[in-house]
Amino acid sequence: MKLLVCGGAGFIGSAFVRRRLAATDDTVVVLDKLTYAGNLANLTDVEAEHGPSGRYRFAHGDIADPEVVDELVVGGDTDAVVNFAAESHVDRSILDAEAFLRTGVLGVHVLLEATRRLAEARNGAGRRPRFLQVSTDEVYGSVPEGKALETDPLAPQSPYSAAKAAGELLVQAYRSTHGLDIVMTRGANTYGPRQHPEKLVPLFVTNALQGFQLPLYGDGLQRRDWLHVDDHADAVGIVLDAGEGGGIYNVPGTGERTNLELTETILRLLDQPRSLIRRVEDRPGHDRRYAMDGGQIATLGWQHAVGFDDGLAGTVAWYRDNEAWWHPLLDGDWRAYYDRQYGRRLAESVDA
Repeated sequence: MKLLVCGGAGFIGSAFVRRRLAATDDTVVVLDKLTYAGNLANLTDVEAEHGPSGRYRFAHGDIADPEVVDELVVGGDTDAVVNFAAESHVDRSILDAEAFLRTGVLGVHVLLEATRRLAEARNGAGRRPRFLQVSTDEVYGSVPEGKALETDPLAPQSPYSAAKAAGELLVQAYRSTHGLDIVMTRGANTYGPRQHPEKLVPLFVTNALQGFQLPLYGDGLQRRDWLHVDDHADAVGIVLDAGEGGGIYNVPGTGERTNLELTETILRLLDQPRSLIRRVEDRPGHDRRYAMDGGQIATLGWQHAVGFDDGLAGTVAWYRDNEAWWHPLLDGDWRAYYDRQYGRRLAESVDA
């Protein structure tokens, strides 16, 4: 197939591109705006291996730009659009929600419109273009007990998850109204190499490597189900190939951990003292627990390949060995954001 992968220079998107090109004969065009979270260094190996053959190329642009998107989707006669593009950090969505709405709602609309025009241009001849929306477990909101099913109502609690839920509803509306071939995934909290240091795992690993304090929200007993990035990428690939049209597929992790348990494990792996942990003021609307049932995607043959213990150890080792990748990201803009988000909190923090 000819794939357009939106947000393919990001954390999960680049893992998907790398693994997809290795496992199939597909050609991939990556469309990425290259915000702070999009990093061409994530695709250096992909460019070197698959660029010369023409199986991979990069296009710099915004999914909310109709001209750019039309040229790639309709003009490129694309077989499938895989949309990873999103502003993805809840903390940033609380500080400034507008960018999340632009990408998560308006950008999704532009992609859907281009896919609709392509489907109409083909007029039933050739492959029907497929649209895959990559979403998140956060659209369910906090799950006090049990596990969320794909049929459960959405209850997003942050501007980030509300934008993702709105994008989902728009995708489903285009299936009902225009007959588009759509599928969606809802992934659990994802970790692994090449994740921007703003997220919990890389933030705490890189802080600990530098001897900095680790700002743990509230009591640290929020529970998350952790999913390795390679497993997440492979799940998206299976849904792209075998998912039922209109289907939604949860992609759960390998077991729940509290944020405190996760933090303590990171410090043990780095042989750093527990005294680095500081309890800070919790963020507003912080969901207490996420958990999803994975029975639906299991019917497609997907299962985890990376256990949590091995996955986290490998991730910590990758950051320890690849400071040249992450340290340049800690620039002036990052420091300004970090001070805004954590400066006062850390000044008022208590021993965990």
